[in-house]
Amino acid sequence: MEKKEYQASNIKVLKGLEAVRKRPGMYIGDTNIGGLHHMIYEVVDNSIDEAMAGHCDHINITLTTEGSAIIEDNGRGIPVDIHPTENLPAATLVLTTLHAGGKFDQDTYKVSGGLHGVGVSVVNALSKRLIMTINKNGHIYRQEFAKGIPQSNLEIIGDTKKHGTTIEFFPDGEVMEVLEFDAQILITRFKEMAYLNHNITICFKDERIGLEENYHFDGGLSQFIQDINKKPLISSVIGFDAIEQECEIEVALAYNEGYDEKVLSFVNNIRTPDGGTHEAGFRAGLSRAIMNYIEANASAREKDSKVSGEDVREGLVAIISTKVIDPQFEGQTKGKLGSSFVKPIVQKLTYEKLSKFFEENPNEARAIMQKAIMAARGREAAKKARDLTRKKENFSVGTLPGKLADCQSKDPRESEIYLVEGDSAGGSA
Repeated sequence: MEKKEYQASNIKVLKGLEAVRKRPGMYIGDTNIGGLHHMIYEVVDNSIDEAMAGHCDHINITLTTEGSAIIEDNGRGIPVDIHPTENLPAATLVLTTLHAGGKFDQDTYKVSGGLHGVGVSVVNALSKRLIMTINKNGHIYRQEFAKGIPQSNLEIIGDTKKHGTTIEFFPDGEVMEVLEFDAQILITRFKEMAYLNHNITICFKDERIGLEENYHFDGGLSQFIQDINKKPLISSVIGFDAIEQECEIEVALAYNEGYDEKVLSFVNNIRTPDGGTHEAGFRAGLSRAIMNYIEANASAREKDSKVSGEDVREGLVAIISTKVIDPQFEGQTKGKLGSSFVKPIVQKLTYEKLSKFFEENPNEARAIMQKAIMAARGREAAKKARDLTRKKENFSVGTLPGKLADCQSKDPRESEIYLVEGDSAGGSA
């Protein structure tokens, strides 16, 4: 078989949005149920960014019977004027060009969830049809796309006094493995957004099942804690926030009677399921505050148990929300925060606020301390039980050399043990 040469003609250059359709997993994680919903999140995140900038307080999301998703906000609307260097309407540019957006400077959006300028253009590339409608400057602008390619020019179709952007998209079955949205997955995400931004209202409508719900939570993260907690609390919800080094931090936590740890973390309203530096800072600050309190207030008998970081998180329910300028994530799906400067900020704030809370609320502080001490005792008891079991196994008959055989009778009168010495005595007794 003749081998083909590796030449310049073998190098493929993917232009425009071709790369997205060729390798969608790089941009939305996968082409299954997770990636499908990530398409909605990318569009909704743009509306949330408008809300964080103070220009939007209402977002409508609708799942239609035709299989599309419609995301509408009352923000400023994507710019429609001609871009000075690309000679295209800015709205068209944002929808058709990777790394084109308003998130690269700190003038338009001080903090944002969209960072790489690829979100809505990726959604456009992976949609068999997308309709963009913009209410701006007293006019209604409209443009339609198919698989990322404009099917019409951006045109004025009417007048309006409203402002904002509406994106309707139909996922492309040629790329996506799943096309049916799951309302429950979306509800969980939209409620999170409403808890994290208590000044906005999110209206979710699923025309397929006749569902319509509004999410608006004045209580913010404290109310969020009460919603996700499933067991009786042994402390009140502890909440604190601060702005330091242009990093906005908000934390809410409580302890319940259970044994599991539940920590949710967010950066610029983006859920970080894999944690990152903000979570690491919180855990370090929490451990230090509780261990210092135990050292200063526990009795000598209570100090016999060595409390670890794992022990102080037993029964913990916590939410960490940070808003960071130009955060560094690991990957486009933003699953883990990598910005190193965030950890010491969160750690310092958590330690100081918790230490103050413990001083002002001794009864609750003691309940949390006792929870950690009991967790340590349980861990030590479990370790001793494991060690004892292993020790027994090491001395059991089944693991000894063949010089000793297990008794076949359960009658002690018929059971004997023979003691022999030396290798030559093996089996001779």
